[in-house]
Amino acid sequence: MSEAAIPVERTALVIVDLQNDFLHPEGAYGRAGQGAPEIAALPERVKPLADLLRAKGGYVVSTQFTLVPAKGGEPLISPHLKQLRPFLTKGDFQPGAWGHQLVDVLQPADLSIEKIAYSAFYMTRLEWVLRKCGIERLLVCGIVTNGGVASTVRDAHVRDFDTVVLEDGCAAFSPAVHATAIDALQPVCRVTSISEVMREI
Repeated sequence: MSEAAIPVERTALVIVDLQNDFLHPEGAYGRAGQGAPEIAALPERVKPLADLLRAKGGYVVSTQFTLVPAKGGEPLISPHLKQLRPFLTKGDFQPGAWGHQLVDVLQPADLSIEKIAYSAFYMTRLEWVLRKCGIERLLVCGIVTNGGVASTVRDAHVRDFDTVVLEDGCAAFSPAVHATAIDALQPVCRVTSISEVMREI
C-alpha cells in the first residue's frame, strides 16, 4: 500500500517509551547515570512531526513501559531486567506516576498504552485501540531501536499495519547498536527520516 493511499487521519505517530523515567535527569535511568545523548535529543527532534500530525488530524500514540506494582507497591520486574537494570526500584515506571508519563515536550498524546515488554502489542490494548480509531499507518519512533522499537515494528508488520520507522526519530544506548537494528529492519518495513515524512504529510 502506498503512502498516498492512506490519509493522514488514519496515520499515527507511535512514540515508544519516551518517558520521564527513561529521559529526565531525575527519572529512574537519570538517577542511575544511565543515558545517551542520542536518546536525550529525541523529544525535540520528534516534536515538529507530532505537532504537524496533530494539526492535520492524525494521531499521536504514546506507549509507556510499565512496572506493575504488586503487594506493598513492589514492582513486578522480570528476572532478566532485574539483572540488567538492578537500580530499578519501587515507584519507577509506576502507572500514573510522573516518571511513567510521556515527556512534557511531546504531550499530549491522543492515546496512551501501558506496555510490560519490548513490544507495545504484547498483552496490551494497542491493536484494539488502533483498529477502533481506524488507524492503518504507523510512524514509529522512540527507544530503544534494538528493543521496544524493533519488537513493536515487527509485531505491527505481522498485523498488516503499514509501518514506517523514523531512523532519526529512534536511538539506542550506542550509535552502533542503533545502526545494526535499523539495518535489520530494512527488509521488514520502510525506513526513512522525519523530514521526509513531514514533506509527504
